[in-house]
Amino acid sequence: MAKKPRITDLTRRERQIMDIIYKLGRATAVDVVNNLPGAPVNATVRSLLGVLEEKGYLQHDRFKGKFYYTPTIPVEQARNLALEHLMNTLFKGSEARAVISILKQSEASLSEEERRMILDLIQQSREEGR
Repeated sequence: MAKKPRITDLTRRERQIMDIIYKLGRATAVDVVNNLPGAPVNATVRSLLGVLEEKGYLQHDRFKGKFYYTPTIPVEQARNLALEHLMNTLFKGSEARAVISILKQSEASLSEEERRMILDLIQQSREEGR
């Protein structure tokens, strides 16, 4: 692994594979094939898993003859990197634009507790002068 992997440098199919592995926690090639959209070829998925491992995104353990793949980037770090990339790409770095967009999308589905948490964060931000 020459450089530290960046989750934002993945191709669409690599990202789909990583999403599956993050969702499952660990996965075999068969797990990935069964969860990928379309009709993926088993050999192609296995090849991509090897590429992702070579690039430093995945590692594997062998158990009862099967390779189980796990991410090398912790889910919280991957989430933060993806969110930062999304913020910079689609919202020009504006946290407010991102939050407004999210709230417009989920307005009807926010629970009372979630609304209260959001309002508390806004109040805390005001008090801290941010």
